[in-house]
Amino acid sequence: MISSQRLPSSLTPLDVALAALLRDLAPVPPIGLPLTEALGCIAADMSPLKPHPPHDVAAADGWAMRANDLVGASSYSPLPLTIPPVWVEAGDAMPETCDCVLDSDSVDRTGPLVQVLAEAIPGQGVRRAGADIAGGTRVVEAGRRVLPRDLLIARAAGLTGLSVRRPRVGVVNIPAAGAAVTAQLIAESARKAGADVTCVEAVGRDADSIARAIDTKGCDLLLTIGGSGVGRSDATVSALAQRGEVIAHGIALQPGRTTAVARIEKTPVIALQGAPDQAFAAWWTLALPVLDLLSGRRPRKSFNLPLQRKIASGVGIAEIALLRRKQGAWVTLAVGDLSLDAIARAEAWLAVPGGAEGFAAGEPVDGYMLRD
Repeated sequence: MISSQRLPSSLTPLDVALAALLRDLAPVPPIGLPLTEALGCIAADMSPLKPHPPHDVAAADGWAMRANDLVGASSYSPLPLTIPPVWVEAGDAMPETCDCVLDSDSVDRTGPLVQVLAEAIPGQGVRRAGADIAGGTRVVEAGRRVLPRDLLIARAAGLTGLSVRRPRVGVVNIPAAGAAVTAQLIAESARKAGADVTCVEAVGRDADSIARAIDTKGCDLLLTIGGSGVGRSDATVSALAQRGEVIAHGIALQPGRTTAVARIEKTPVIALQGAPDQAFAAWWTLALPVLDLLSGRRPRKSFNLPLQRKIASGVGIAEIALLRRKQGAWVTLAVGDLSLDAIARAEAWLAVPGGAEGFAAGEPVDGYMLRD
């Protein structure tokens, strides 16, 4: 059997395919999630926090006093107190007239009068109101990924949940040798990017089986894994044509030229390959920008360094280069042909534009960080 899927005579430029996917898309509405579920999601706008602590508290166990009353006190010249001081534990609210905390050794309670054996300065042993969290600050800025340290601030402020944007991503695996590994890789990458991921597997590789497995209800982005090529059993693009509009099949991207982009009603769909290197290339250049827009994420970090050696690239097709830092420069691990070892060792990637022949040695380039 010969596949009915064929690549066009000219490949679709990468930027054209991406623009078609992003057209008319907007960030998904924010939702409230418990703190543990919000970790890794992209924060939405939230109300500013109140000061924490809300009032002065003891920073250590000891005696709460007023510093001005202790001037001149020392072990050689103890200061007797007519009124016994108040003992406070760390975290207790400071008594209204007190502004310092002395440790237990600085107060002698063995005689008939309590005596102070040391001076203090205002604020000693005290955590001021708003010292941990200033009033008006936010747990996490909108558009930034929620990190463990943000949860620390949220819990300290007494919050139980956060407002985040979490796009729903469907992953459809087309059964084939090795495709399940790639599907897991993409699903895990989507979860790390803050998405709510649902995975299904088609019962077969024929177009009808794949079409039945494709369901965009409850999906903001759909990814298929495998079957996008021109092999005898490849039928994913034909299945997408049954369900919606195939915008482009054959992207000027290396690796990943058999990637397809489509829409089913308003949902963007990207057909990735079963080979992990090709799927990753399409994930970085097409799927991740769509997911970032849907989640309202701020632009991803790039790191500008000079190239240690030149990168040569063919004109007319964007090529993925994997990079690693060494002695203040980018070292190229792979270009176009990406081994699993290179993917595992890479710190960043860049796409050499299709209109360029590459980059010269020493030329500064922006690498998009893979471990942000």
